Amino acid sequence: MTPILSHIDHLVLTVRDITATVVFYEKLGMLAETFQPADGSTRTMLKFGHQKINLHEAGREFSPKAKTPTTGSADFCLISGTPLADWIIHLATQNIEIEQGPIARTGAIGNIESIYLRDPDRNLIEISRYI
Repeated sequence: MTPILSHIDHLVLTVRDITATVVFYEKLGMLAETFQPADGSTRTMLKFGHQKINLHEAGREFSPKAKTPTTGSADFCLISGTPLADWIIHLATQNIEIEQGPIARTGAIGNIESIYLRDPDRNLIEISRYI
């Protein structure tokens, strides 16, 4: 029998400035937490829903790590139940520029409507809602 994957637990972003990254993602409703893994280091994560994003500072990544950790190379989609019209208003109040959208796209389980923005490292963030 072939094993089956069920969902993404976390991903890692390599960033220039963890504090600036935390401030940005908190504006999107994520919660920053520090944690200490078994190696005794202190790390920062961003939690939302049942997922998290671990943050690695460029040049000070934790092992194991991507073969070539690079800032600004991520492109990912975050799903929200909130109408995009509300997101557009919220992002404007937070001085976060929308690069594109709303635009129709296809998500993992159906049609979505998306807006695109960039974080402090210029990663492309897609905020979408199933329609």
